[in-house]
Amino acid sequence: MDRRSFVAASLGAAVAPTPGPAGPSAGGPEPGRARPTIYEMRSYRLRFGPMEARFAEHAKGALVPALNRAGIKPVGAFTVTFGPDTPVVHLLLPHPSAESVVGLQAALEADPEYRRAAAAFLGLPASDPPFGRQESWLMAGFASVPGIEAPAGAQAAPSRIFELRTYESPSWPAGGKKIEMFEAAGEIPIFRRLGLNPVFFGRNLVGPRLPSLTYMLVFADMAARDKAWAAFRDDPEWVKLRSTPGFANADILTNIHVSILRPTDYSQL
Repeated sequence: MDRRSFVAASLGAAVAPTPGPAGPSAGGPEPGRARPTIYEMRSYRLRFGPMEARFAEHAKGALVPALNRAGIKPVGAFTVTFGPDTPVVHLLLPHPSAESVVGLQAALEADPEYRRAAAAFLGLPASDPPFGRQESWLMAGFASVPGIEAPAGAQAAPSRIFELRTYESPSWPAGGKKIEMFEAAGEIPIFRRLGLNPVFFGRNLVGPRLPSLTYMLVFADMAARDKAWAAFRDDPEWVKLRSTPGFANADILTNIHVSILRPTDYSQL
């Protein structure tokens, strides 16, 4: 087995659905349940000035179309309105398989249309690089939100905003408890009922701030976002859930990181 196959197999095992208390032994997917989507969140660190416009031109004309040809769609592309690390562009990539994660760079290099469209950008000198730094982390999608949910209706308006949240936990069991709270205990259905519209939910596998989970919501605008969170805070079902023994923030969370994002003109979300 070559190194690429070994890494893909290891990643595939890592994203196998987590069995419940009555499920099969750890390491194997439950019968009839598909493996979750693998999400890659890429962050391109930029500098104010020409680098921002140049990167946007590259992403719109070369990178995103090539990602689509490689089977990665829809691609989300966002800038930061509120949060750390600006200027930065976040790309959300839904991979169809572990092999897609491992082989993506080779696929881009083997794509003649991408090589042609990206030649000037990728050929920039070290004194004027195409971007400051690229960072990535990988997530396995939740079973109850198996793939990206594209904005629809009012949430697809030009005024839409996205909220990206990462919840850190003190241990892997505590992080699993927060996932249980979202899924089996019903927090995600409360979100949906109150207008906290999911784009994805993911268990973080590789990257910073582990153990943790990350999710993204979409709103028609900031007013809709503020209204939905206000309703959530006072919702009787949520108040009861957060008071359930074992689900208190102090027991299962250590930090929460929040960013408000806006889609770029080449985002497919």
